[in-house]
Amino acid sequence: MINQVTLVGRLTRDPELNQTTEGTPVSHITLAVNRNFRNHNGEFDTDFVQCTLWRNAAENTYKYCRKGAVVGITGRLQTRHYDGRDGKRVYVTEVVAETIRFLSTKPQGAVAGESRAGSSASVSGATNGQGTNPPGQSSAAASGTSGAAVQSQTAAPGPAPTAESIAASLPF
Repeated sequence: MINQVTLVGRLTRDPELNQTTEGTPVSHITLAVNRNFRNHNGEFDTDFVQCTLWRNAAENTYKYCRKGAVVGITGRLQTRHYDGRDGKRVYVTEVVAETIRFLSTKPQGAVAGESRAGSSASVSGATNGQGTNPPGQSSAAASGTSGAAVQSQTAAPGPAPTAESIAASLPF
């Protein structure tokens, strides 16, 4: 079985950093992702995709990204459910991020450590199946970035595309 999702889109709002009752950092973000075809009016429609980030990925996204920042996410699709306040069952489909890349550049005039705009970096990691999980999620389904480090894109062999060239090629 294969369950892999790759998205590039813009954050619809500033990331918020929360913690589980056990103290694990978590962030829920929404990515605006344009479709690659035009609708009957000749315009590109946009999908708004819910994504969940854990541990270092959540902390770094909160620290370096703002509304409108372009990010790339790879992860897996997950569906969960809970009972709403009205007693009805609510189903949620989301992408649980395993890797996130910050593709936006820093705004001009930003001082190091002052801006939360992303630079060309990625945060990745794999879950070890241990630790704390959000309510209703098994340890096998947990995804995190424990022990992850921020890595520069220049570490890849061969010439890597710049964040500016990637962002300029996006249709939005």
